[in-house]
Amino acid sequence: MELTGSSKEDANAVFGALCTAFASDREVDEELHNGVDGRPMVWSATYDVHGIQEQAAPARLTAPVSVTLQGGYRAVDQVREQLEVAFAVQEEGSASGDQERELQLRLESGPGTSP
Repeated sequence: MELTGSSKEDANAVFGALCTAFASDREVDEELHNGVDGRPMVWSATYDVHGIQEQAAPARLTAPVSVTLQGGYRAVDQVREQLEVAFAVQEEGSASGDQERELQLRLESGPGTSP
């Protein structure tokens, strides 16, 4: 999974929501760092979707976040489902192959979160 167009706080919110649901190469409380000289930053993480640990909780974002999911069809669908629990999700594009799928999403603050 890759995030673009986000602050480190928004990236933390997305990663934190997914770390609740799935095992990851990131720790829940891992400290993210800002990019250098205001350059765009791409945040990335890998999730093991073999079993949901706990449903993701709705989370608030300060601005919309672009997400790219890549992997097997089932894995991409499972991550998307958890993102839809935590955030308002809009599909912006997709590409499919024989065994893998790439999905571009736009995330906004989740249901029940207030500004």
